[in-house]
Amino acid sequence: MAFNYSITKEQDVCVIHLQGTLLDKAQAIAMIEELTELMEEGIVKVILSMEDFQYINSTGLNVLINILTKARKQGGEAIITAVPSKINELLIITKLNMVFVVTSTLAEAMEKLK
Repeated sequence: MAFNYSITKEQDVCVIHLQGTLLDKAQAIAMIEELTELMEEGIVKVILSMEDFQYINSTGLNVLINILTKARKQGGEAIITAVPSKINELLIITKLNMVFVVTSTLAEAMEKLK
């Protein structure tokens, strides 16, 4: 399944709904550009919802780290939520679960950003 995403704004939070598989940075260029525009508007709190996400490799993980770095440089935060078990294992192996805030639900992620 190809990579797809949708972005919604809820109050001062940008929610990125990830779908499919993320294997190449080129797949995420449009998403990064859209996110950069939102950050320029002052929206620096980001939630990455992985509810419909299937697979990610090291290049895809780099995209997530890039998003986290952009948010934190702007004084914001990036939270990962609804992580499928296989992707969660990868976050644990790479210790990125210690770098990112990871929550079970979107509501929990929203609460942490308040």
